[in-house]
Amino acid sequence: MGTLPPFPPLLAAAVVFSFLSSSCFSLTSHEAAAIARRQLLNFEQHGDHVHIDIDIKIKVSNPRLATAHRALHALKRALYSDPSNFTGNWAGPDVCAYNGVLCVPSLDNASASAVASLDMNAADVAGYLPREIGLLSDLAVLHLNSNRFCGVIPEEITNMTQLYELDVSNNRLVGAFPDAVLRVPKLSYLDIRFNDFEGPIPPELFLRPYDAIFLNNNRFTSGIPDTIGRSTASVIVLANNDLGGCIPATIGQAAPTLDEFVFLNNSLTGCLPVESGLLANATVFDVSRNLLTGAIPATMDGLAKVEQLDLSHNTFTGIVPGDVCELPVLTNLSVSYNFFAGEDTQCGSVLDAKPDKSFEDEANCMGNERPMQRSAGADAAEPYLASCRRPPPARHHRCDDSSSEMPPSSLLLKSRHVQIQ
Repeated sequence: MGTLPPFPPLLAAAVVFSFLSSSCFSLTSHEAAAIARRQLLNFEQHGDHVHIDIDIKIKVSNPRLATAHRALHALKRALYSDPSNFTGNWAGPDVCAYNGVLCVPSLDNASASAVASLDMNAADVAGYLPREIGLLSDLAVLHLNSNRFCGVIPEEITNMTQLYELDVSNNRLVGAFPDAVLRVPKLSYLDIRFNDFEGPIPPELFLRPYDAIFLNNNRFTSGIPDTIGRSTASVIVLANNDLGGCIPATIGQAAPTLDEFVFLNNSLTGCLPVESGLLANATVFDVSRNLLTGAIPATMDGLAKVEQLDLSHNTFTGIVPGDVCELPVLTNLSVSYNFFAGEDTQCGSVLDAKPDKSFEDEANCMGNERPMQRSAGADAAEPYLASCRRPPPARHHRCDDSSSEMPPSSLLLKSRHVQIQ
């Protein structure tokens, strides 16, 4: 890809946000397990220094690029499949010409080039991440999404002191939340969605100065840490996991920065905290497909910038407030598949005045007031279609302990792995 002329900060030439999301490429469980075993065996046998054969005749132009040469060849050797021959030109001394590599003048020496970005998005390679990847200490952007990387994220990623954006989404990475990413000092964009990470979300995650956090479509459990209120992120997506317990009341403290709040398809319980209405800058608020109950808080009229509000597929009751229907820039509102008994009259007026607004309210308990409502007669055969005669009982949970893990429930038809783009 060559060397670019000097310009200020290193990451400025490399950082381009990518929100690409697609389903994982095929890899059998047996293949994934074999790759993970080989990765761990390498670590056990060779410690921090996996042996890499490099032609000693190759002369690299500066020490930074020599180190990057070692790292990239370690990564190439850790691949078991490269059907599109993405790394086919990863040979010879000029690492800046390798596919996916971008070089810029280094921060402390404008006359010396450094590898600032590695972009292997959708390369369809299979393998694992070797510890040598941490030798890319000048890297500002690491994009590895939509591949078949397995195993774990190595601890040595903490050596990437300039890393600003990390995207390893759409792979087969496993294990607990990769705590090493929390020690990457300049990281701002974290995308680990569509993998097989599991266990609790560490409270420290929301104490880091991130701008975007994508954890959706993994297997995270336990509760949402109270520290979420201290997050500086503009986007927090925790959808399609198995998070339980209540939404912390501290969420309102994230109001200055939070723009997108997406917690759909988990096992969250309790009521919507009244502090949710403090998220005055939020444009997307989605808590659909959970086990939330109670009424919509009156404070939700504070969501002055919300465009998409999805409360569907829960067990909410009461009346849909007119103030929510009248939110000034709201274009999509869904309260379907709950147990609302009605809507304030303003809701109908707003719909008539704004025919382009999407409003979904089917499968509630509004009788003849609205079409496609739940039956008022005998219970339906499926629990998620419970009739209005015997709605699911209100659940009373203490919401002052966000670490509590709540089991999944059969009350709702839960569609696992709803796509989040």
